[in-house]
Amino acid sequence: MPLISDLTALLGPANVATGADMARFAHDWTGKYSATPLAVARPANTQEVSDTLKIAARHGVPVVPVSGNTGLVGGTMTKDGLMISLDRMNRIRALNPNARTAIVEAGVILTTLHEAAAEQGLYFPLWFGARGSAMIGGVLSTNAGGSNVLRYGSTRALCLGLEVVLADGRILNLLSELHKDNSGYDLKDLFIGAEGTLGIITAAVMKLVPAPRAYATATLSARSLPDALTLLNRLQQASGGLVEAFEFMPATYTRRLQQVRPDLGLPFDHIPEVTILTELGATSPALTDTSPEGSVPLTDLLETTLAALMEEGLVLDAVLARSETQRRDMWARREIAAEITFAKRPFIDTDISVPLDRAADFLTAIHARLPAIAPGAETVTVAHLGDGNLHFTVFPADPNFAASDSVVEAIEDVVADLRGSFSAEHGVGLSKKNSMARRKDPVALDVMRAIKAALDPDNRMNPGKVIPK
Repeated sequence: MPLISDLTALLGPANVATGADMARFAHDWTGKYSATPLAVARPANTQEVSDTLKIAARHGVPVVPVSGNTGLVGGTMTKDGLMISLDRMNRIRALNPNARTAIVEAGVILTTLHEAAAEQGLYFPLWFGARGSAMIGGVLSTNAGGSNVLRYGSTRALCLGLEVVLADGRILNLLSELHKDNSGYDLKDLFIGAEGTLGIITAAVMKLVPAPRAYATATLSARSLPDALTLLNRLQQASGGLVEAFEFMPATYTRRLQQVRPDLGLPFDHIPEVTILTELGATSPALTDTSPEGSVPLTDLLETTLAALMEEGLVLDAVLARSETQRRDMWARREIAAEITFAKRPFIDTDISVPLDRAADFLTAIHARLPAIAPGAETVTVAHLGDGNLHFTVFPADPNFAASDSVVEAIEDVVADLRGSFSAEHGVGLSKKNSMARRKDPVALDVMRAIKAALDPDNRMNPGKVIPK
């Protein structure tokens, strides 16, 4: 094909994959979506991305950017489009410890940035299970969240500037390292969360924070979800806002964990209705330096606070991590969520957010409605409770269940009643386009379409994703 010839002339034959060489790009992480791209181009720098997009425009071929391909909503799937992989653009261009910023290319794996920051005593506070394969371009394109949003915010909050290649190949340099810049529209926010529908992010300026010198981590059981929110507020008050994570694992999740990964063990000798994993992080020597008695003040603070809450009956049981190994074991039970959820088929997965005090209301309302729509269905919930983000998955009893959209609509109804969102941190892609059509404000959709038409008039950038027709 002329397209392949032109790409090969630009990038070299080793960096234009076709046929069987595209196998690793043919499926998303969940296995629900399959791709049949014409080819996968692997540019090594921003100029090559620009030239690749110009070639695609010349041949009238749609393009789909792909990073670590760890998404859950079908955002990188294509039929007869050109995939552009950013995996070769994996340099950390600069890391400024004093300004606490890093300029990184889109193909930098999250763990790589974690490690580079750690060498300078710093931390990039975006943390989730797929950090060993997810790339900066992908987390920006989906505005990824994770366990630390409670303290540090989602990806958008961690980004100061971007470099983006537009559909026509022009390079938009927004690589600002400024915390304040009121010179017109904040264009970078158009591309964060746009899932490659407006352009291809090639580099970004990301914020770093001081690395915690100590963590205090505990798994505890509470009487109820409303009590859990009270616990969060009390922990924040006692620690001065040092809570980094507050994760909810109800009995449905713990039972599933026991079935699929018994090797990870359970925190208690029974399965509580409400299990919480919480973690505090501190940088102050007053809280992190080991005392003469051999204890860490931050851990003492957490232990004392939980003891007081147990006396009040708000905490029923608690286990504190006394070593890094125990801490990692606690996190392993939480970070295995995607694996244990998607191990069972068929599944209907959702990624919703509600106000912090309405999580219990959501679960009560949806479990009341579900039996009439999907009789005998099982559910599993796991949540970033500190920011109101619930991952609610339904497993229909009938392997040929054909009413998945009815289940999703019921979930949307409850979420709308609670003034929540049908999409929290995974993006929209293909899986939530119907939800966008049903639930997104019509005026907002008109504005999104106008922006799309202005930046991508030929509709070649990841077409068919995010914005419904």
